[in-house]
Amino acid sequence: MMTGIDVITAQKNFDKLIDDVNSGGAPVMIANSKGKSAVLVSEDDWRSIQETLYISSIKGMTESIINAGLEKSSECTRYDPNEEW
Repeated sequence: MMTGIDVITAQKNFDKLIDDVNSGGAPVMIANSKGKSAVLVSEDDWRSIQETLYISSIKGMTESIINAGLEKSSECTRYDPNEEW
């Protein structure tokens, strides 16, 4: 669950906010006095989000991943590092 705080509180506790989101905490929504918000997430979470968006943008990739997950492991071929691609 994402918590929300105002920008003044965020400024006073910015180091702790960074520590919290990086230690597995939820993202934090920070709102300014104009009613606009931004979200603070860890770098790892941000990279994961970017990777997911990239993979999702490749035509057919999502379906391919879903179909691969439905395959029986007994029907899968084993990885052969000597196999020529």
